[in-house]
Amino acid sequence: MDTNPKANEAAVVIIGAGISGMCIAIDMIRRNRSRNFIILEKGSRVGGTWGDNQYPGCCCDVWSHLYSYSFEPNPNWSTMYPEHKEIHAYLVGVAEKWSLFRHIRFNSLVEEARWDNQAYKWTTKVQVLGGKDAEYTQSYTVSSDFLISGVGQLNYPLYPDIEGMKSFEGKMMHTARWDSSYDLSGKRIAVIGNGASAVQVVPEVAKTAASVVVFQRTPNWIIPRQDKSISTTMQNIYRYVPLVRKQYRKMLMDFRETFHGIAIADSAFNTEARQLCLEMMERQIPNNQKLRDALTPDYTPGCKRVLLSDDYYVALNKPHVALETAPIETFTAKGIKTTESEYEFDLVVLATGFRTTQFMFPMKIYGADGQAVDELWDKQGAARAYLGIAVETLPNFAMLYGPNTNLSHSSIILMIEAQSRYISTLIRPVLLAWAKGARLAIQPSPQSLALYNAKVQENLSKTTFADPKCNSWYKNAEGVITTNWYGTVVEYQKLTSVVNWDDYILSSPDRRQILPKGRLDIGRVVEESTLSTSSLVWSLLAVMAVVGCGLYNGAVTSLFRLRS
Repeated sequence: MDTNPKANEAAVVIIGAGISGMCIAIDMIRRNRSRNFIILEKGSRVGGTWGDNQYPGCCCDVWSHLYSYSFEPNPNWSTMYPEHKEIHAYLVGVAEKWSLFRHIRFNSLVEEARWDNQAYKWTTKVQVLGGKDAEYTQSYTVSSDFLISGVGQLNYPLYPDIEGMKSFEGKMMHTARWDSSYDLSGKRIAVIGNGASAVQVVPEVAKTAASVVVFQRTPNWIIPRQDKSISTTMQNIYRYVPLVRKQYRKMLMDFRETFHGIAIADSAFNTEARQLCLEMMERQIPNNQKLRDALTPDYTPGCKRVLLSDDYYVALNKPHVALETAPIETFTAKGIKTTESEYEFDLVVLATGFRTTQFMFPMKIYGADGQAVDELWDKQGAARAYLGIAVETLPNFAMLYGPNTNLSHSSIILMIEAQSRYISTLIRPVLLAWAKGARLAIQPSPQSLALYNAKVQENLSKTTFADPKCNSWYKNAEGVITTNWYGTVVEYQKLTSVVNWDDYILSSPDRRQILPKGRLDIGRVVEESTLSTSSLVWSLLAVMAVVGCGLYNGAVTSLFRLRS
C-alpha cells in the first residue's frame, strides 16, 4: 500500500471495473479531462460479469457489433454473438488503450461508504482481499468528492435456499463461479434453473456428461439465435470501410429497437416470438409431446426474459438428458430428492442467476441523513433512483445500470453510455467548485424522484413485464418491477440528453459559489438510422455486409418482416 497520504484521496471513486465502471472512467478522461479517480474492483481482473462468468457456452445474447462501446468499435468480432472470452479480451483491450489499469485497485471489496455533511466528501471503507496486499493492511478508507457505483445488476450470485444443500458430498458450483479445472466427462450432472445461463450451459455439459437432469420451475419462451461466424473478408471491410460498420451497427440497433415490441402484449412482434418458439420446439423435439408441453409457458412472452438458443431443445431431447419439473424437496448426501423422485449426482450446477433487485448488495451506503440506502428502499417498498442514476439522500452519488434501466430487447451498453454522459455532467460542477476551494453537493429532490418513479411504474404496468402469471428477476419480493426500463433505448437516451438542475437540490456552504440552474442540453450518441440519401446508400452497402454475415437467416428474417 502506498504510504503517501494523498494516495487514498480522489475527486471520484468508482466502484467496479466492469463495462459501467470503465465507461465512466473513460468519460472522466475525455469529457472532464481528469484522471483524478480511483477504481475499486473486488475481483482480480476487469470485465465485471464477463470476468466472472466463464461457464461452458457462456456468450452474449446481443449482437457483437452492438454489444460494444460506440467510441471503441471492434471490427474484429469473430461471431455475431460473442463468447465470454472474446468480450473479456475486448474489454481488456479498452482498459489498456485508455490506461485504466493504473487507476484500478483489484481485490478491493467496498464494505461501506458514508457521506460527511461537514466535509462534503465520501469516506469509503475498503477490505483488501489479495493475500500479499492484505499482509500490509486488511482494510483502509478512501476519501472522494463524488462516489459512483458501477456494480450493475448482474453482479452478486443468487444461491437457492434448499434444505440440505450443505449435506451434498459431491461438487457444487454456481455458473458465475465456475471451476474450469473440474472434468465434466462421464459425470452425473444436475442443473438447477432453466434461464439464460442454463440454456447455454446445458448443451455444453451434455456433450461429455454421462447424464444431465435439468430442474425447471417455470418454462421460458425461447427463440432461435441463429449465430454465424463473421468472415475475415467482412472483418476487413468493417476495419477499412468504417462507414459500412457504422451503418451495420445502426441497422442492428434499429432491429433491436423493434424487439421492444416483445414488451407489448398481443403485438405482432409478441405473437411472432411465440410462434417461433413453438415451431422450433416442434422441429427439434418432434416425437415427444409430453416434453414439449412441459417446456411451453402459460404466460405472455416478455413477462420473463425471452431467451435465444439453437441447441437447448436439441440437448433436452437427447436420451441421457432429462427435464424434471417436480419441486425439489431436499438435497441428500448423494444428490437431490424431489416430491416424486430421487437422484444421485457427481456435480450440481446452480444456474440460478443474480441478486438483481438488491442493488449494490452487500455494500452499505449511508447518505446525508445517516441512513443506509437499502433501509430507505425497504421502507419505500422498492429500489428507485432518478433516471436510474441519482438517489435521494445521497449527495454527489450516481449509479450506472441502476433501478429500472435494464433492457429486455437491446444492448445495455447503449444505456450505460447515456448514463455515463449524464453522470459526467453532474460531476463537472463539483470538480469546478473544489478547484476554486469551494464545496458543492448535488442530490435529486424527493419530489422529482417520486414523480419520475410514478411515471416509470405506471408505464411498466402496461407491459408484459407486469404479467401476474409469472415471477421473474425483473420484480422484487413485493412484485414491484425494479430492474427494467419500460421503453426503447432512444426514449431513454433522449430523456438523459438534458440535465434539469431544477430537479436537484444543490447546496454549498460557500456563499460565492454559483449554483447551476435551468436546463442543460448535453446531447446524446445518435446511432439509429436516418432517412437521408447518403444513409440510404450506405444502408445498401450495409445490407450487403449483413447478408454476408447471415443476419437474414431463419428466425431473424421472420422477426425482421414485422418492421415492414
